[in-house]
Amino acid sequence: MEGSAFVYILLTAVTVGLALCVDNREYVPGILRGGREPGSCPCTRQQARNRIAAVAVYCLLTGVSACRIAVGNDYWVYRDNFKLIMQGRHVSSEFGFNQIVKWIEGFFGYDEYLYVFAFFSIVTVFFFVKALYDQGSYFAFSLYLLMTGGYYFNSLNSVRYYLALAAALFSMKYVIRGEYGKFILVILAGAMFHKSVLLVIPVYLAARFLAAAPLKRWHYAVGGILLGSLFFARDLYKEVIFYFYPFYRDSAFDTGEISYSNILKCLCVLALCLICYRRSLRGNPTGRFYFFLNLFGLAVYSCGSFIPEVSRVGYYMIISQVFLIPELVEGMPGGWLQRFCRAGVVCAFGGYFFLLLRGMYATDIRLLPYLNWIFN
Repeated sequence: MEGSAFVYILLTAVTVGLALCVDNREYVPGILRGGREPGSCPCTRQQARNRIAAVAVYCLLTGVSACRIAVGNDYWVYRDNFKLIMQGRHVSSEFGFNQIVKWIEGFFGYDEYLYVFAFFSIVTVFFFVKALYDQGSYFAFSLYLLMTGGYYFNSLNSVRYYLALAAALFSMKYVIRGEYGKFILVILAGAMFHKSVLLVIPVYLAARFLAAAPLKRWHYAVGGILLGSLFFARDLYKEVIFYFYPFYRDSAFDTGEISYSNILKCLCVLALCLICYRRSLRGNPTGRFYFFLNLFGLAVYSCGSFIPEVSRVGYYMIISQVFLIPELVEGMPGGWLQRFCRAGVVCAFGGYFFLLLRGMYATDIRLLPYLNWIFN
């Protein structure tokens, strides 16, 4: 790896180090119950420390993302699309994305694409950090998983999709609270930038229903039918997908490849859930909500390889692991098993991050070398 890879390594280390100053374990349960958020009540010293550290994390992540140039295999493709949008020509992106581009370049000038990328960086990182702050009882652990799991770094690519993914992560708290109107409004807003996010409405609501209800035989029967449909109704599912995304048909994305790394990740998390079920998941609707999302993700990755860009579909579900894994590990009684599981998770995601860094030089990814308009 060349020198700029250390920008990503240093960014991860520094932001996680800052995140260790955040201790919001007392506030997250109240937020998820629908109580007042930390900013709406008298500020304690710990809350002030939390906010300063979270803002510092946000600024660092936003700075690296917003200042990039020529990073990502679709960077110049987006720049060309910005030109087409300003020329009034047809592009396949959604209405909200097109309007934002028109407003920004209308204000700063034609082909001022750096401001457009900066705007989407600011918004995407805000949703990521705000979601972790409101929902992550172990903020630093969750941030570590977000960074080493590749979600933040991949957001330097596929701008529209990762904005929608960040909005979906942010919206989970409304599902957990039972504030379904707010949840749907957030997802509809995200769909103005990438309509695939509409998938999470039935998926998250189903996970919330299963998390709150004792499972009965008919639940297993319905689950079996849906799982079986991924085998026997593949052509029907593909036609529905191609209706919304006709350019995926017979494209490089329609390959049917199986994501073994994500299957392995889901299986390991499932094993951890079984170990911690009695202490961390039984009688815990929030933890069970994340558990069912991980289970749905496993089903999609195992049986839905026919779906073009299946990883993007699965990410809407398995990104909940950034909350589930810390809750499982830190909820264990102190002892050798907790230390072993914590070290295992840290090492596994660290190794995964190293493999991601090595793969970022590939021509179809090109997240490395990192360049920015300040120094380059």
